[in-house]
Amino acid sequence: MNELLKVTNLKTYFYTLAGTVQAVRGIDFSLNKGEALGIVGESGCGKTVTGLSIMRLISFPPGKIVDGRIEFNNTNILNLNEKEITTIRGDKISMIFQDPMSSLNPVLTIGDQMMEPLIVHKNYSTSKAWNRALELLDLVKIKGGSNMLKRYPHEFSGGMRQRVMIAMALSCVPQIIIADEPTTSLDVTVQAQILELLKDIRGKIETSIILITHNLAVVAGLCDRVLVFYAGKIVEEAFIDDLYSSPLHPYTVGLLKAVPRLNISSEEKLKTIPGLPPDLISPPNGCSFHPRCDYAMKICAREEPPFFNFNNSRRTACWLYYGKRDLNS
Repeated sequence: MNELLKVTNLKTYFYTLAGTVQAVRGIDFSLNKGEALGIVGESGCGKTVTGLSIMRLISFPPGKIVDGRIEFNNTNILNLNEKEITTIRGDKISMIFQDPMSSLNPVLTIGDQMMEPLIVHKNYSTSKAWNRALELLDLVKIKGGSNMLKRYPHEFSGGMRQRVMIAMALSCVPQIIIADEPTTSLDVTVQAQILELLKDIRGKIETSIILITHNLAVVAGLCDRVLVFYAGKIVEEAFIDDLYSSPLHPYTVGLLKAVPRLNISSEEKLKTIPGLPPDLISPPNGCSFHPRCDYAMKICAREEPPFFNFNNSRRTACWLYYGKRDLNS
């Protein structure tokens, strides 16, 4: 598979009156052409900030990308000026934002908002953009044609607004779609429809997807590979089947135990991870997860663990695997 995106030592901070929030603290990962990559973790772990950093949508003040490289098609987009990044943002890389109601402009019709990226990036005429918008509505399974394009966001249900956001992200046939919690606040039936829609679209236009979510169950049916984030860092990376069958990092184990399952009794309580995520203004020394970890050792509070790599593109940052060359040692 061809490497489409490579992120190296990315650090994104926010400067506040209370101190500097180290939202993303030096992460490395890659995305291949046609691949679906999941990013999972608790709220505040840096998932959305990573997506916004890739899109160059971190506003200063208060946020700033302070270090690292984001290479898209071998070009470091952090070195591009605003005019140059505009040719990529929305055209080559698109983002489906978390809350479609706040992302869509309430005073513009759905049609106007769907046509805008086509006119800006593809130089479409108004009539050609209108016809393309109709095609996109059909692609995301919204019936009604022209009548729907003339409506405003408040006239759509939450699931339909999310489909419009997906249609807008797809309009220029991007190479990468970043989907930030695309199923938040939707009922489970609509969630399943949205995920199935993303899966279907991925097969049709061969785009790569970065799916950001706090729910490990959501990535199971869509993603090939998963990154587990904690406190602004990646703590585990694995193919989806490997992650579910044999999670390595104690935090990943905790996340999986917190997922409801059909094979447990109604009286059995879900297991939770004790404690709270760390304050990223002053992260703890050593492994950030050690205050909440059942397997913490003295070294965990003293030294930050490096990544320990295993076969089949697996890696984890945990001292439990020090000296192990494979999963059987």
